[in-house]
Amino acid sequence: MNYSMNKNGFTGHLPFGELEISSNEEYGFRPYQLLVSSLAVCSGGVMRKVLDKMRMPAEDIQIEVKEIIRNEAEADRVEKVHLHFIVTGDINEEKMPRVMELTRKNCSMVQSVKDSIEIVETFETR
Repeated sequence: MNYSMNKNGFTGHLPFGELEISSNEEYGFRPYQLLVSSLAVCSGGVMRKVLDKMRMPAEDIQIEVKEIIRNEAEADRVEKVHLHFIVTGDINEEKMPRVMELTRKNCSMVQSVKDSIEIVETFETR
């Protein structure tokens, strides 16, 4: 990975393509959005694998970020993120607490921030 400064922020030069990053949403993704996206999508990918291994493949997983709490007094630090998973498919709801536990345990992004950001995870099945 490589990042270079531009007029409005930075451009990330990544294997898949370029990523525009800026503190101004008009010019790119804001850093906190990328952080929250990493938490959400990492969790969703792990959840998908866990559901497959438990023989309950999801037809769809939607992830809503219900809440982001930032602390203005500490450089707008992200303190809390609430991720809500909407899982569609033939899912045994009684097994979902175990799915959630395994998802949290195996998501590298959640594990990386667990001691500094409160991560709340909820779910519903359809």
